[in-house]
Amino acid sequence: MFLLIGEFSHLFYEMRDPSLEGGFIYALGCQLDHVSWHGLAFWDLIQPFFTFIVGVAMPLSYAKRREKGGTHRDIMIHTLKRAFLLLLFGWGLYCIEPGKIVFHLNNVLSQLSVSVLIAFLIMQKPAWIQVVVSFTLIALSELLYRNFWVEGFNQAFVPDHNFGTWTEMQILGYLSGDHWVPFNAIPTTAHTIWGVVAGKLLMSDKTVNVKIKTLLIAGVIGVVVGYGLDFVTPIIKRIATSSFVIVSGGWSLLALVASYYIIDIKKQTKIVLFFAIVGMNPLFIYLFAHVGGANLLNQVLHPFTTTLFGFLGELGASMATSLATWFFLWYICYFMYKKKVFINI
Repeated sequence: MFLLIGEFSHLFYEMRDPSLEGGFIYALGCQLDHVSWHGLAFWDLIQPFFTFIVGVAMPLSYAKRREKGGTHRDIMIHTLKRAFLLLLFGWGLYCIEPGKIVFHLNNVLSQLSVSVLIAFLIMQKPAWIQVVVSFTLIALSELLYRNFWVEGFNQAFVPDHNFGTWTEMQILGYLSGDHWVPFNAIPTTAHTIWGVVAGKLLMSDKTVNVKIKTLLIAGVIGVVVGYGLDFVTPIIKRIATSSFVIVSGGWSLLALVASYYIIDIKKQTKIVLFFAIVGMNPLFIYLFAHVGGANLLNQVLHPFTTTLFGFLGELGASMATSLATWFFLWYICYFMYKKKVFINI
């Protein structure tokens, strides 16, 4: 979430300014952007991390609600409401185009509405069943892409000519032009399911060593297998190919191991509190930044930062404005944290 609000500040776009090409800032900026089609950059892992950590939180939240007296039926109703609201928010962010209402369902909120619901429905099943379901969804997606028969959409891994694009055509009526497809919600549900399994493992009475080894081995296998599959099925985030889902799931598990070791084992909570503050109000700050809050801050700060940092040139002053915008987005979360205001659905 901290990186996502950084994107809304526009800083990452400025880091990829052609005048910086060949330098470290430009190279870092390229890692903070999605790969145009085939391949994997750091930024391509942000959505899988987000979807995965939601899954990790689900069994913790479920247990907490049960402790407060909630029944499984109560929690089921709450989950259905949450899924509906996520879908509503995801649709609402992109629903209006000149003269008409459209149904863009390619963003992370829309996809979470599907993955959270499926993961919840099987959350009480044994871990091996959940894993089987997750790989079944991945395999189903692979088969649909490779065997889809509709002319013009039967080229599995070609932009705008694949099964995922066909689903977008059925929902939207035209191609959005960025190659993202709503069907991604199905294969990426695996991330949420794996998060649930990992969360249950962390809640279990197994030893710390067993927990770390299990997550570490699973993560390494996911990364190795995912990159290995690239020779058969290309790693493409925009249509969530099987290789992408597996490799990004592996990286998600490794990130969880690192976080668990630093925070729970070494108790280095102060190091991560700065970032965790944003994660305590993720939906609020995401929607606030997305619907114009970041742009408003940028416009308000621009005269001051331009005056103070004008000596850095136009690009330097613009980057200073973006950094200030990023800070104030963080500070809004910090203010809410200090006032104990947490907005959830």
